[in-house]
Amino acid sequence: MTITAPSPLLQLLLASRPLSWINTAFPFAAAYLLTTRELDPALVVGTLYFLVPYNLAMYGVNDVFDYESDLRNPRKGGAEGAVLGRTMHRRTLIAAAVTNVPFLLALIVFGSPLSWLVLAVSVFAVLAYSVPGLRFKEVPFLDSVTSSTHFVSPALYGLVLAGAVFTPALWMTLLAFFLWGIGSHAFGAVQDVVPDREGGISSIATVLGARWTTRIAIVSWVSAGLGMLATAWPGPLASVLAVPYILVAAPFWSVPDAESARANRGWRRFLGINYACGFVVTLLLIWFAWLTR
Repeated sequence: MTITAPSPLLQLLLASRPLSWINTAFPFAAAYLLTTRELDPALVVGTLYFLVPYNLAMYGVNDVFDYESDLRNPRKGGAEGAVLGRTMHRRTLIAAAVTNVPFLLALIVFGSPLSWLVLAVSVFAVLAYSVPGLRFKEVPFLDSVTSSTHFVSPALYGLVLAGAVFTPALWMTLLAFFLWGIGSHAFGAVQDVVPDREGGISSIATVLGARWTTRIAIVSWVSAGLGMLATAWPGPLASVLAVPYILVAAPFWSVPDAESARANRGWRRFLGINYACGFVVTLLLIWFAWLTR
């Protein structure tokens, strides 16, 4: 039986991680809409950009330059990431550029110098994480910080683009989100300790080991939950959303490096928790919008 390789379009789709699209589009859209309280072209363009092109650039570029490691990673080749054939590498980089540039130009037209700066930092973080010569993903701790920037910067950009007033409570919300992102990246890296080492790729997990990286993730989520207690009502209620993440990682508190692949079970639950917690966050944001109407 002949196995037909996925079409180039399907490979690009898988490379953009459809399960994660909402993780970048939602923060931008929520931040912008809660500030302006209106639908406008900037909201539509920004949401579409952070939904697909941004993710293709982030994950597609990563898949190109992590090819050797991904070949050794049994969880790659589906919803958790594509293993792009060598013939797709050039196509992926071109597709990322072609889909990103028009949106970025439009957002520059909509924005101000400050919003341009935030957007530039966001795009730089996306590229710096993976491209040779920078490879922030191979610098322990900086890899988690950069990954968290991928998700927090769309929210920050939405706020700046919409002309939000930055209060201490708002800054604390962003900080809590940032800590959540650090924990999420760290825990996600645990399952890849073995294939990353075999592929010659460093990460927070390959350097610190699976158990200590899991502990850092849990501490980050605890800190994020505590940080939400200092936000504007009903933000403090979101502090309890740290609990499911902590519980899903807790069984791997002392996981040895050789068995780090077991953390994939927790990671799969993590992906489901994101959607459940996102639903609760949406309800809290609607409540906040009603209280501040």
